[in-house]
Formats: sequence, structure tokens, C-alpha cells
Amino acid sequence: MMANDNRLFDQDLDERSHQVFRRIVEAYMDDGSPVGSRNLSRSLTINLSPASIRNVMSDLEQMGLIYAPHISAGRLPTERGLRFFVDAMMEVGDLDERARQQIDAQFGANRPEHSGDTLLSDASRMLSGVSKGAGLVLTGKREVPLKHIEFVRIEDGRALVVLVAQDGAVENRIIDIPKGMPAASLIEASNYLNEGLRGRTLPEARLELQQLLDSQRRELNDLTARLVEAGLATWAGVNEGARNAQNLIVRGRANLLENLEQGEDLDRIRLLFEDLESKSDLIELLGSAETGDGVRIFIGSENSLFSMSGSSLVVAPYHNAEDNIVGVLGVIGPTRLNYGRIIPVVDYTAQLLGKMLS
Repeated sequence: MMANDNRLFDQDLDERSHQVFRRIVEAYMDDGSPVGSRNLSRSLTINLSPASIRNVMSDLEQMGLIYAPHISAGRLPTERGLRFFVDAMMEVGDLDERARQQIDAQFGANRPEHSGDTLLSDASRMLSGVSKGAGLVLTGKREVPLKHIEFVRIEDGRALVVLVAQDGAVENRIIDIPKGMPAASLIEASNYLNEGLRGRTLPEARLELQQLLDSQRRELNDLTARLVEAGLATWAGVNEGARNAQNLIVRGRANLLENLEQGEDLDRIRLLFEDLESKSDLIELLGSAETGDGVRIFIGSENSLFSMSGSSLVVAPYHNAEDNIVGVLGVIGPTRLNYGRIIPVVDYTAQLLGKMLS
């Protein structure tokens, strides 16, 4: 829905329409149940008869903001209505102190030192616990400084390139080498590369070593130079994979099975689980949240991934010490997520994670 549509709706709704619509949405977010005119007449702050409320509900239904899930049932907000509520009516305050203390206790600065991957997994688990939905964290593969490279002959004409990072991670690649290459050339190539890569990331090492190779080619024999170039090409492949590889962490799927109301379609939950397994599509969706700062909300069929399961996603990017966006985190759940409560939780967690990764 465009902002202009929201303004038109806002102009068309008088005070009593605002109150009736707000109460329908709030009841839906509380327990997912439809609200009828009689119950609304008891809960509104203005004095309206059930008959007057039915007239208001009829107008809201014609505008596409609410609908009746069953004959003679109460009303629920449509996805269009939820978007209007989120954009034009919802009040998002600061994170309440209880939630802040809960997040800090599970995930704050006083927690024991852990690796980056453990930190991200804990962030996803914490979001799940606080939101009662499923917590998501998407991160790109981090570029860490390299420690060592080695060429190991595995058969005539082929060698294994072993790349060891300072954090202990190991990458192995098989390359073709000239048949009959002497062991001395393998050792010389390894030594040459190690002199230029220690303490540098793959992109840094590759750039510097390519420049060194161009200027010092005469000092290397032809076989060794070809092997060094093969090593650089291997690095290019590893680095390209690192750039494209993204790690998706999902915690709390079981929360999505809790508190299912009578009549709620269990097939929707099954479809949501299938959506969560479609990691490539989910990564693409989350990646769209990396294009700007702040919290973003995807409601139901606004994105094709959740068009069948009727789910919503609240996400925000997090930054590294250089203020570059390095990942996205958030919460997924039914469209009746309490957006006003979830938004500050996601926003605060993104800021906290960024500080802890810096």
C-alpha cells in the first residue's frame, strides 16, 4: 500500500471509525479472534450502539480494511487494513524497561565471551523468546585474516591448496598443476605466497600478491609463477564464494505452533515451515532489508514468499565498527504479530548486536 492510500483512508475515517477499527486490530493482535458489534460496544471509549457499530463496520469493510471470516461472525483486519494500521495509526514507543532487561540479561554486555557464530545464534534465540515468534539472523560470511597457505601434491598434475585463517577456519581447493612439477616449486610457491598474505584478508592478499607477481615475475621460474597464479585464481574463487555465501539462522519454530486458536488453519503453519525451509528465497527477502537503515515490516502477501502462509516479518539491519551493514535480524510470525511491541525489540537488538560485533 502506498503512503497516499494511507492518507486517503485517514481522511475518510472519522473518530468513531478510527476507534472501531483500532479496537478490531488490537483484538486481532491479542488473540486472533474476530470481534462483533456487541463486544465492541462494551470496549469502546465512546458511546455507540451495536447497530451504529455495525454501520461503521460495513463502511470499513467496503474500504477493504476489515472482513468477515465466516457468516454471522465478527470482523478481522485484512492485510491492507494491517498495513494501514501500521503505517498510519500505530504508535511505536521506546522499548519498555522489562523487555530491555530481558534482552540485556540474555544477550547483553555482561554475557561470557563467545565466537561470532555463537553470538548470532544466541541473538536469534533471544528474539524468538522475547517475541514468541521465530527469530531470524542473516549474516554474510566474514572475511578474516589469513595465516598460512600450502600446496600439497595429491597426484601427478593435481595439487591441494590449503588456506588457513587466523581464526582456525580451513579452506581446501584442488587445482591443476603442470605434470612433473618438482616438489621444490611447490615449496617455493608456498613460501612466496605466505610472505605476502599473513595477517591480510583474502581480498587484501590477492591484490598485493598480484602486484608483487607482476613486478617480480622474472625472479621466479616459470613453473613457480604459474603455480602462484593458480593459487591467486583459487583465492578469487574462495573470495567470490565468501561474498555470495550468507548464513541464515532460524530459532523458535516451535513458538509458531503455540496458542493456535480454534479455526486457525494449520495448513498455514505448515506452509510457513515450508517457507522457512526455502532458505534461498528467504535470504533474498532479508537481503532487501539491507538497502537502508531502520526497521522494515513485510505483511502477508506483500511479498511472494509468504503469500500462501499469511505471515509477517519484522527486520532491521545491523552494522559493524565501520558502520557498514553486515547482516539482518528480525522476527517472523503470523500477521497478528504485535508490531508495536516487536519493532522496538528488533531495533534495540540490531543496535546491541552491532556494538557487540564491533
